Amino acid sequence: MHTMTNPNSRRSARLPTPAAAPALPASGYAGDEARWAAVQQREKAADGQFYYSVRSTGVYCKPSCGARPALRKNVAFHDSCAAAEAAGFRACKRCKPDQPSLEERQAQAVEQACRLIDAADGAPDLATLAEAVGLSRYHFHRIFKAHTGLTPKAYADARRAERMRERLPGSASVTEAMYDAGYNSSGRFYAHSGERLGMTPGAYRRGGNGERIRFAVAHCWLGELLVAATDKGICAVTLGEDAEVLVQALQDRFPQAELVGGDVEFEQTLAQVVGAIEDPQRGIDLPLDVRGTAFQQRVWQALRSVPPGVTLSYSQLAERVGSPAAVRAVASACANNEIALLIPCHRIVRLDGSPSGYRWGVERKQALLERESPPGQPRKR
Repeated sequence: MHTMTNPNSRRSARLPTPAAAPALPASGYAGDEARWAAVQQREKAADGQFYYSVRSTGVYCKPSCGARPALRKNVAFHDSCAAAEAAGFRACKRCKPDQPSLEERQAQAVEQACRLIDAADGAPDLATLAEAVGLSRYHFHRIFKAHTGLTPKAYADARRAERMRERLPGSASVTEAMYDAGYNSSGRFYAHSGERLGMTPGAYRRGGNGERIRFAVAHCWLGELLVAATDKGICAVTLGEDAEVLVQALQDRFPQAELVGGDVEFEQTLAQVVGAIEDPQRGIDLPLDVRGTAFQQRVWQALRSVPPGVTLSYSQLAERVGSPAAVRAVASACANNEIALLIPCHRIVRLDGSPSGYRWGVERKQALLERESPPGQPRKR
């Protein structure tokens, strides 16, 4: 059973800040047995998680080092280069464990490029960015997309749209906000404005004036649940302890929008969402109105294909969206998901299977995973 909450008594409050991106997958190499197996297999994924030293040679290496295999009795494990060196070992000249890996150097180059894009008034061109980080245009473009899931241009467009959203409510006009955000022409901005803002720029600046958003609140076993939708589909599913706070947050986000609560037709949609929470195996297929970058859309679409009772790690999800190096970007997309349960980011866990951060609380995430697992059976990976 779900109980409706009267929406007319709700007032405005600050929308909760999006949760920080979940932590990257935890190490699966906690014990010496797992570490030795990784060394034998020369697992690249273990690099940086630990190091091993060889007593007979006096050196320490990365797990993936291609040197001749050592005898187990001569091997010891260390959590850091400093720990290995404190024990009297020197860095291997072949794998160079004390120096950044190629992947780390690439990640640093991408992070530097992102900072340059963030600080620029306009979008720096590809040649300028590539030169700044010391790479060729082709190589830079390839590694940038591999690490972020976006091309440099798409990343710059997304950051510009984000600045636009921040400036619109306090600007005297749409044009002022547009140029402050770094758009050089109105034509380029208006060509994709509805897609990036979720409504016309004028309506967004006016707090959703002219927009109609239906919503309803119910109590379920996870606590209070709010479901909201535009004419295009569901735009928010949020969870919390206090129904009033959930509704106030929606009102504060779009204070001038027409918020319609208690709609009989929409109660059927709410009942479908509540039913899917009560019985995850039932499934649900409702239209969604989600706004995000092209990469975020890919991640959210991939999440919808993960069935109940199955979990993936962030790295596995990154592989599914075709960007295996973009683990951080995948984690960020999960953290920015505003549609709980229907886009099931709770099914993404750490490498060792334990829950990580969750926008609506780790306890809810753990409870959802336990409820979705078949009785007496472990979760599938």
